Amino acid sequence: MSRLFGSVRARATLAATLVVAVALVAAGTAVLLSLRSNLLGEAGTQAERSAREVATELAVGTPYADLSLDVDDRPVQVVDDDGVLIAASEDLERISGTGVDAVKPRPAASPGGEDDDADDDDDSGESLEPGEIGGRITVSDGSATIDGDTEDYRFAAVPVKTDDRGTLTVYAGAPLSAEHGAVNTALTVMLIGFPLLLAVVAWVTWLVTRRALRPVEGIRREMAAITASEDLARRVPVPGTHDEVARLASTTNETLAALESSVERQRGFVADASHELRSPIASLRTQLEVAAAHPELLDLDGAVADTVRLQRLAADLLLLARLDAGERPAEARVDLAALAREAAEGRAGVSVRGAEDPVSVAGSRGQLGRVLANLLDNAQRHARSAVEVSVRRDGDAVVAAVADDGDGVPAADRERIFERFVRLDAARSRDDGGAGLGLAIARDVAVRHGGTLTVHDAPAGGALFELRLPGDRAGTARDM
Repeated sequence: MSRLFGSVRARATLAATLVVAVALVAAGTAVLLSLRSNLLGEAGTQAERSAREVATELAVGTPYADLSLDVDDRPVQVVDDDGVLIAASEDLERISGTGVDAVKPRPAASPGGEDDDADDDDDSGESLEPGEIGGRITVSDGSATIDGDTEDYRFAAVPVKTDDRGTLTVYAGAPLSAEHGAVNTALTVMLIGFPLLLAVVAWVTWLVTRRALRPVEGIRREMAAITASEDLARRVPVPGTHDEVARLASTTNETLAALESSVERQRGFVADASHELRSPIASLRTQLEVAAAHPELLDLDGAVADTVRLQRLAADLLLLARLDAGERPAEARVDLAALAREAAEGRAGVSVRGAEDPVSVAGSRGQLGRVLANLLDNAQRHARSAVEVSVRRDGDAVVAAVADDGDGVPAADRERIFERFVRLDAARSRDDGGAGLGLAIARDVAVRHGGTLTVHDAPAGGALFELRLPGDRAGTARDM
């Protein structure tokens, strides 16, 4: 069963068919009940009309023998106050539902007898004058056999007050065969028509959903082909319907584009990392091989420098990998001013300004210290003589600025320098520094801390790097 309804098309068809089936059953039931109620009401009206015709004849003193009791072969009974049948249809053989089962009338009492002194109030509670027909009609259902034919009838009871015979009750029936026939016919039509209608609904729903889901199948096939070929440059087809499926296709293509960009970036990162690692490893190996053959030629300082460079590069790559994995910084309170003083301590030509009072931010002390150290390394590498560090508050933000008096950064390269393994022409030599990861790491850490890292022109003509972070409001309140 789960495999049978394992597709969206099958479930949509089943759901639509069930909904229509429930609606049809509810509507059909309402129609049958309404039809039956109308037909029963019509039968009751006919029975009342027949009963009033006989009651009218009794009101004007028509003898029992002359009453119209056999019109349209409908059962009629005339009953007195004591429940005695005093007149009935000639061919009436059996009757039920009127409260009087007798079908043969008794001889009528003589005028002026005891019956004439009966109470003026009839059984219905109405007070009638002689010759008056009661307005309160009682309706009941029963059956009757007339001339050998048995049918169901709806009976109407009409009271009438006569001058010499007291209060009488006329029972007249209308057949319910038309009601039964109409209801049965309608039920038969529904039983035949409803399955056919449901079959049409299921077929139409199946066709419509197949047409609606055709673009989805196209997207699935293309995604399967992309997965098999590993060609992230391919895109899924976007239908021109401007509906949810089209938006799904557009979002899928955007996801593929982002994935392609991420994969390309990762491949470039791996290639650049391999290139950067190859140089110090090759240099270190050469020195060790020379030392192994000629110990007196060992360049110990160069080997140590290459090892340190290799260690720093490995640490940078590890930190970038952790940042790319989405590692969130610790929510610790960090005094950025004290961190700036620590980073500047022992560095030649580096001065600290405006960092005497505590300035708190929330984040990782180690990562923020790494940012300041990278910015200072970069500034010292390009400065002519002086580097200045400052920490200040700017509204709700905390700004740490590192300025140098070097040549600055050209406007065209102010975003490019934050890309990984990017070094400008002036910093491409091995002696000038690292692998071009310091500023990339600094910006990634700043972004992870909810801040920014930008570069501008320094007052002294060099580069001014500004690290802007959200201030620690709780820490600020305690400091105050």
